Amino acid sequence: MRDNEKIPDSTIRRVSAYYRAVSDLVAAGQPTASSYEIARRSGATSPQFRKDLSLFGNFGKRGMGYRVAALHEELKAILGLNRRWRVAVVGAGNLAHALSEYREFRRQGFLIVAVFDVDPGRVGQEWNGVTVEHFDRFAIAARTGAFEMGVITTPAAAAQDVADRMVEAGILGILNFASVKLVVPDQVTLRNVDMAIEMESLSFALK
Repeated sequence: MRDNEKIPDSTIRRVSAYYRAVSDLVAAGQPTASSYEIARRSGATSPQFRKDLSLFGNFGKRGMGYRVAALHEELKAILGLNRRWRVAVVGAGNLAHALSEYREFRRQGFLIVAVFDVDPGRVGQEWNGVTVEHFDRFAIAARTGAFEMGVITTPAAAAQDVADRMVEAGILGILNFASVKLVVPDQVTLRNVDMAIEMESLSFALK
């Protein structure tokens, strides 16, 4: 398998789509599937599907398709979903609460094990068995290995400071929902989710 750093983000997004398509086939009890069927379910083409998978190894046999259960496990391993990831959320607002209620995260192995805020009115609240803690305790918890990923759901003005403190505490994977561009070191993987931009894209398409 190639070095993960050389795999384009667009490829990883397609692999995620392949994983979901194959998960549906597993749930349906289908034993084998062709590259055409998996690609069609994923919104890709058969050549693109085969090219993407070739970056990670050899899967299936030409003319015989793919064993669905085996491919499902391979894709799960590629995406790092063959283990559980502990996640800390900073910013105990409505979005964070919605994320904590989202069952698909837990099903896919992402466990929200800690929530932090600086608002005294929120610190101490119980969210699905997790007590909201003051952000001052974030570094201590991170350095004890309590979680590996950080999610930022704070207002934009606070997001860079939160990201800086996550990096200082050793967090190497950050998902940012704040509508601001963050700066992190090269060794830290940052992903941004800006729902306003997505809505603006829809607005443009419907204009």
